[in-house]
Amino acid sequence: MPQLYIDEYTKTLTGKTVCIACRAGILWDHFSEILADLKFLDRQGIKTVLYHNIPNRFANQKYFRTLETRLPETRIVRVSPEKDFYRFVLDHEEYVFKLIFLERKQLIDQAGDKINALSTAAVRSKEKDWGDLIANVNFRSVLDRICTRIDQGSYDRVHILPAGKHAIKHELFTIEGAGTLIANNFVEYFQPVSSDDDVRIINGILNLYKDQGYLIPRTQDYLLKNRSRFFVTLIDGIVVGCVEKKTIDQHTVEIGALAISTRFRNQRVGVFTIQAFIQAMRQQGFSRIISLTNNPSLIKLYNRMGFCPADTSCYADRQMASPGVRMFSIEV
Repeated sequence: MPQLYIDEYTKTLTGKTVCIACRAGILWDHFSEILADLKFLDRQGIKTVLYHNIPNRFANQKYFRTLETRLPETRIVRVSPEKDFYRFVLDHEEYVFKLIFLERKQLIDQAGDKINALSTAAVRSKEKDWGDLIANVNFRSVLDRICTRIDQGSYDRVHILPAGKHAIKHELFTIEGAGTLIANNFVEYFQPVSSDDDVRIINGILNLYKDQGYLIPRTQDYLLKNRSRFFVTLIDGIVVGCVEKKTIDQHTVEIGALAISTRFRNQRVGVFTIQAFIQAMRQQGFSRIISLTNNPSLIKLYNRMGFCPADTSCYADRQMASPGVRMFSIEV
């Protein structure tokens, strides 16, 4: 069960509009679950809109009545079944903060893995390679339209996720998310940890890396006691990455606990975090950054950014504390 960060994420969403688009068959199959998630959003002060295309027949009147009575705060829009559901939704709203398409399955890449986050340029460059690996074939015809509407400024964020219990809640209030996020304006900010809320999310991000064995585990108590050593990267005001400052001597500082939310991997958030950390340490008077890691992905990143194998004789004590772990350095 993913960890929910209700208070932290609500600050970003309160007062903004989240639009849910769900075709009739999916809404019928997950009716109570979708209603529960929408009621939850309403309670957080988030403006909600529900698009559906349930046919206007006598047998369906109970669904219409239930939607009206259970979701008094939600604007409900019924799309005629004769209309193209996706085009109607994409053309109808002039501006919403988040547009969520609830589908049967998630979008997957060529390896069969869930696609987490993409820019519109990445969607267009990869779409021709996905082929039948896109679980919902309907999206092969509307992905370009989604990207066009994002480029036009109609939507900040478009989410595509499989319907299910707590699906919307997990997409909007967890570090990992439940589906695919498409957006362009990922603006990163780097700053020292400023609150216990930051610490909670850092703890959640670090826990995602437990099984990989590349990071020394940090308890939440450790994070709270040493919060002055931690910096965070934020997108939309939410922590998506972290790094720990470990002072070695008056000239040298170590990058520790570098971790990025799985949702934003491969979005250059790691590069931004390292570059911002180097800049901050330069301003504090340090002239060398070191890091110890055996993580192949991080080693590849360090090599691209100009890090070199370190002269471990200069930091023998530090190397002895992590035997067998490679040390890298960069002069700043």
